[in-house]
Amino acid sequence: MVNLNIKLYTMNLVKKITSYLLIFLVVLFTTVALLGIWEIIPLEKIMIKMISSLVVVFASAAVVLFIFSVLIKDSDHQQNS
Repeated sequence: MVNLNIKLYTMNLVKKITSYLLIFLVVLFTTVALLGIWEIIPLEKIMIKMISSLVVVFASAAVVLFIFSVLIKDSDHQQNS
């Protein structure tokens, strides 16, 4: 029972950290985009880097979600039965 509580706490902690990281990235990219729209900073190369970074972050998040939802739940299910 204690082991299950530790796993749930760890999974919730990872989900919270990932959520806050994605929120921070969205706010950061929105700020940069707004500064570019108002021509405070040039956006020629920044937008390509921002979009590439978002693709990498979301792909990584999808892989982590897959690992947690499929692999870890399967191992927990097999241990409980």
